[in-house]
Amino acid sequence: MLTITVPGTQSWDEVTETFVTTDDAVLNLEHSLVSLSKWEARFEKPFLSGGDKTTEEVLGYFNAMSLDGDIHPDVLSRVTEDNVRSINQYIESKMTATWFRETEQPRGFNQEVITSEIIYHWIVALEIDWQAQHWHLNRLITLVKTINEKNKAASDNKRRAPTSGELADRQALMAKRRAEAEARRNQGGGE
Repeated sequence: MLTITVPGTQSWDEVTETFVTTDDAVLNLEHSLVSLSKWEARFEKPFLSGGDKTTEEVLGYFNAMSLDGDIHPDVLSRVTEDNVRSINQYIESKMTATWFRETEQPRGFNQEVITSEIIYHWIVALEIDWQAQHWHLNRLITLVKTINEKNKAASDNKRRAPTSGELADRQALMAKRRAEAEARRNQGGGE
């Protein structure tokens, strides 16, 4: 979770001829599958597509990240550059000690657009606890990748050596085939 403080303001009200002060606003934010899902439901496009986002979409994601309900539009309008920088650093952080040896993927390889529904599918298919939808999104994706890597390694290890009985059966079959091939050669060569 990330907690940021959006500074309050002080302005002059010409009607009442008084200063009007707005208090600081504390925002508790979480970059999670839940927030991703809320944003995609509102904007009906993939958040993780990498494309540029409008100011409305960026502020919409901040609102979707809020653990305290919708953020008042006045508060969103006061978000500072420092607030945005902190939020972006938080979104981009790994949130895990796990790392992978990266290999270059061939062009055109696995160009699937990742949406919240795809990630929910991964949770179901890999039998990940539903509580993970509230984790930092990068941590959840790392878990999915880890499970896939471990499953692949386990699958590769299942290629076991044949048992002695299987070897004996194979040797007997090969001996039979050799004998049949020799018999055919002998028949063909004697005519």
